[in-house]
Amino acid sequence: MRRFPPTRIVCLTEETVETLYLVGEQDRIVGVSGYVVRPPRARREKPRVSAFTSADIPKILALEPDLVFTFSDLQAEIAAELIRAGVAVHAFNQRDVAGILAMIRTVGALVGAAGKADALASGYEARLAEAEAAARGRPRPKVYFEEWNDPLISGIGWVSELIAIAGGEDVFAALRSCKSAKERIVAPEAVVAAAPDLILASWCGRKFQPEQIRRRAGWDAIPAVRNGRIVEIKSPLILQPGPAALTDGLDAVRAAIAAV
Repeated sequence: MRRFPPTRIVCLTEETVETLYLVGEQDRIVGVSGYVVRPPRARREKPRVSAFTSADIPKILALEPDLVFTFSDLQAEIAAELIRAGVAVHAFNQRDVAGILAMIRTVGALVGAAGKADALASGYEARLAEAEAAARGRPRPKVYFEEWNDPLISGIGWVSELIAIAGGEDVFAALRSCKSAKERIVAPEAVVAAAPDLILASWCGRKFQPEQIRRRAGWDAIPAVRNGRIVEIKSPLILQPGPAALTDGLDAVRAAIAAV
């Protein structure tokens, strides 16, 4: 890094983009992922330089970044190539609510806005505590969250935690600590046996088709299917491990659970 705080930042996933906008440090961003939708203005204001597992390295280097934010092992090769080119890279790997809050505070610290980031994270902590308190003592419907449909993949750590905070019981909560999607593959028969009262689906960017769920063999015995409680939550709201999940994502989960 050539200066502190960095003035030319490239964000290869959405959550760091949204965080920088929320703490008022968006002018530092010079490039973003093509998947960024939050905030909407970021798509208009910032050059797009990557997908998720691929990036236009020459385009990134031409922006002369003094810091690049990446996420997870899926961007490890991108990070390595940038490091070999002499670029400073910070790789995040948050997979739970605590990790999201730590990411927000770390981003703030890295850009000299620690106070603003801490205030933002503290506000989210209070919001989570309020949601958890509101659900206390109420019936807890069983919830199956489907992150992918072929094969079936259950919810990642922060999603499972948000279901619990919102007042539900994740039927595959035992898998929440599994970081790899392959470790969270579940058999259709296991979902039937779990008998969820509510099915939440977010197919990671793929168009959701509730009829496909209803037509699955034996799934008509599931209370959620029988009672028409199949709800889509758009992936940018719930599968982005950042502010979106703790705000609009949580609200969507709470609303779905409240309707059971």
